[in-house]
Amino acid sequence: MFGLTEWDKLRKVFVVIADVLIAVLAYFVSFYLRFGFTIPEQNFHDVQSAFFLVLIGFVFINILSGIYVFYNKTIGDLLFITLINQILMSFVTMALTFMGRWFAFPRSVILVNIVVGTLFLFVWRVAVFKLYNYFTGVKRVMIVGREDEVLNAIDNFKRSKSGRHEVTHVVLSDYEYHVTAYLNQVDIVYFASNLNEETRIKLFDKLMREGKKIFLNTGFSNMVYMSPNIMSIEDESMIELSMFSIPPEAELIKRFFDILIALILLVLTAPIMLITALLIKQDSPGGIFYKQTRITKGNKEFDILKFRSMSATAEKDSGPVLSTSNDMRVTKIGKYIRSLRIDELPQLINVLKGDMSLVGPRPERPFFVDQFKQENPYYYLRHNVRAGITGYAQVYGKYASNFNSKLNFDLIYIKKYSLLLDMKIMLQTIKILFDKVSSRGLDAETPHVYSLDKLGDEGIRVIY
Repeated sequence: MFGLTEWDKLRKVFVVIADVLIAVLAYFVSFYLRFGFTIPEQNFHDVQSAFFLVLIGFVFINILSGIYVFYNKTIGDLLFITLINQILMSFVTMALTFMGRWFAFPRSVILVNIVVGTLFLFVWRVAVFKLYNYFTGVKRVMIVGREDEVLNAIDNFKRSKSGRHEVTHVVLSDYEYHVTAYLNQVDIVYFASNLNEETRIKLFDKLMREGKKIFLNTGFSNMVYMSPNIMSIEDESMIELSMFSIPPEAELIKRFFDILIALILLVLTAPIMLITALLIKQDSPGGIFYKQTRITKGNKEFDILKFRSMSATAEKDSGPVLSTSNDMRVTKIGKYIRSLRIDELPQLINVLKGDMSLVGPRPERPFFVDQFKQENPYYYLRHNVRAGITGYAQVYGKYASNFNSKLNFDLIYIKKYSLLLDMKIMLQTIKILFDKVSSRGLDAETPHVYSLDKLGDEGIRVIY
């Protein structure tokens, strides 16, 4: 009998296969719209030769984009990601047919297929998404822990755009008794705080016996157990903890692709960078580029290169200050190049120099690094790898998250590192380029939306 995990994998395989069939149908329709029922022989021959590779590229791009992970998606996300993937596929198809010398693969059909394929795939994916939500339903969540961490967790669940989780219970004390007493009223138990070992083991055992899902916070004590190596010596099984670092051989491969992709991107974005430079020069006095000291791997200082988006005297009187939402120091052109992340493009030069990677923790200034190290003793771990232009925190978190939240994302990235993960993050970075939240500064203060005395009004039972 299949468990939930097996059914979830089977569902994804089914959706991928159906996606491929719909993609093929979309191409047939695109050919019909261009040629009718009679396709010229040379065109048909080249399409036959290239189509298998095109479909492999289709599957690869869609998997990396995260389109098959439904739990954190909205219908708007499905439309946006589907459209972006179809545009990327048009470039991939052109590149494949050029390299294979299948020049008769019609470019007009590829362009028509952007619209047709997006329409067909979007309708299909919305139908699957609706079925997924119908059968999985909204999961009732119990949050366990200290008051401050519980309120943070409630804020995050309430702000989630997917609406897949509903917080129904909060347990603040006598954890073992209260969790057991209300367990039949929830589907998931989230441990927002670290409990003592004895209590945690007893609760884990109880939850697993009852088939309840267990969510843990990403504190250091939990993350250290991620991605372990299992080994055995004679009849003794052991768990070897992986370090917060990238193995040398993997880092060498990562560096090779950094240089290769950075060179390609510099060539492709050269026109955009030239236009941006001219607009900055016309918009406000000062230099085109802005250099600022940042910290990268091994606590090494380097000068990060960016297009200037603030006035030339932005920190003359204030000193180092984190950027905030609606920052008055940002110029007119600066607002636009920030929202599209164009100001980051010169960092491709930093990548070529070896100061940065395409993917990694975003580099901070020494002034703030010193502060963060005092507040979090594990902050130094993010400097075990090169800083990045984009990263796990930028794709899966929010720009306005506090430094502890960003640190957790960075450490997860280091623990889970693979070349495939880098490719996935780079592809999903395209989506956040158009996300207003991801391009704004850190809010000066982000108060809790909820307090314990008002949780009852939200239908949440607080258990003291």
